[in-house]
Amino acid sequence: MNEKNRAGKQSARQRLQIERERERAREKRRRLVLVSAAVAGVLGLAAVVGVIAANTGGKGDTAGKGPVTAPSGATGEDQLVVPVGAPDAPATLTVWEDFRCPACAMFENTFRDTIHELEAAGQLRTEYRLATLIDGNMGGGGSLNAANAAACAQDAGKFSAYHDVLFANQPEEADDAFAKDAKLFELAAKVPGLDTPAFRSCVTGGTHDGWVNASNEAFRAGDFRGTPTVLLNGEPIFPAKGNEQISPANLRKWVAQANKGKKPGTATPSAGASASAPGAASQSASPSAGEADGGSDTGSGPGFGADPAY
Repeated sequence: MNEKNRAGKQSARQRLQIERERERAREKRRRLVLVSAAVAGVLGLAAVVGVIAANTGGKGDTAGKGPVTAPSGATGEDQLVVPVGAPDAPATLTVWEDFRCPACAMFENTFRDTIHELEAAGQLRTEYRLATLIDGNMGGGGSLNAANAAACAQDAGKFSAYHDVLFANQPEEADDAFAKDAKLFELAAKVPGLDTPAFRSCVTGGTHDGWVNASNEAFRAGDFRGTPTVLLNGEPIFPAKGNEQISPANLRKWVAQANKGKKPGTATPSAGASASAPGAASQSASPSAGEADGGSDTGSGPGFGADPAY
């Protein structure tokens, strides 16, 4: 090989090497630009989130941090239970719920009449316990605000009616409408005698926020799977009891079996517990995966699915 050809090949290799170095430099600059943009985007998003958090303001900033003030008539350990029905009823239904939980609304709108019939007959005492899982999972304050409002309704002796109205008018899960006091006042107007200055002051002041927060902590400490958690005399019955799926007919049967040979309660609860929930029968909760429409008074019943997200 002559010197001219050798020099030409060496020059070509040098040019190729130089071009590769330039390409590496360009790639390095491109990555630097992308990384810088990404960092700026993250910082910008953090700033936006900070502004949103700052602008939410009001009660949400200190919600649940005040004293634990139990509503009137609350019972159980630490007074975290709101009882409905005859105190001496032979069977006890314990229901853990979140007012933003779609599965809870499906349960309530399907079993409301059956539960109230059993309460009125002295067969069943229902113990409601409140949680705020959706607030924690999706953000917002509707679970807490609605639970505080329900506790305020308990102070007025109208918990059951207001509880039913809230579930019969539950907004879409992503719509945190219950975080707005105005929405809770609008629904309180559906319960005769509830929308009073005392009730409004209790709601706006977050009187029972600390109590709701304590109830939610008790739920988490109980290691339950999700809401609704429904127990009959301490035994889980939602979405099934043993091999039988829950349904209005099966709930009546299970209560009758539990109460066999026992006298019904003598302290009859106030009437109209469910009468104040207009539209309850027509309320439709969209079943999530694994759930099927139901509500017929048959042994098959609705195909509820226990969703740990709630």
